[in-house]
Amino acid sequence: MMDRTGIFAGDDPFDIAKTWMTEAEASEINDPNAIALATVDASGMPNVRMVLLKDIEPTSFVFYTNYNSAKGQELTASGKAAFVIHWKSLRRQVRARGLVSREEGILADAYYASRSLKSRLGAWASQQTTPLASRAALMAEVAKVTLEHGAAPKRPPFWGGFRLIPLEMEFWADGAFRLHDRFKWTRQAVDQPWQIARLNP
Repeated sequence: MMDRTGIFAGDDPFDIAKTWMTEAEASEINDPNAIALATVDASGMPNVRMVLLKDIEPTSFVFYTNYNSAKGQELTASGKAAFVIHWKSLRRQVRARGLVSREEGILADAYYASRSLKSRLGAWASQQTTPLASRAALMAEVAKVTLEHGAAPKRPPFWGGFRLIPLEMEFWADGAFRLHDRFKWTRQAVDQPWQIARLNP
């Protein structure tokens, strides 16, 4: 039997990820849910940026963005992505890569409505990733959409969620003398059972 005990114990990788996230929320100073999200463009050139993970569901990870942004377009075109989340305070990280799909329904509406009014209006105002003439131009656009959408703006049609369903997940914890503990969960398809292997550090 594989020696997955302590922080690695459990048969469900999403449960482990949620437990680690809960621990990080108590120890990380800023944004314990920040992930480095990696995508590729049409030529295969990689992109990576920080995104806030908003939910760990029973079978997926959910985050939100502008669909017209570079990451939104790349996620839509490829249908695949990867991320790493690293907690310095815990000396642990989780890596995941797999398939992505849009979350454009009730959950996206509910999350959008939970954001501050200024953030909701900012989603309408920002043409994310495109060139911007000045900060003043952005603030003028915010003023314009505030007049147009008022105090209860609906979720923009170009803004919503993405759900990453992993085919691979790796859990890493720092070890003395760089002899780290690593366990990799893999499956061939989303309806297949997980295979688990301990990896060399």
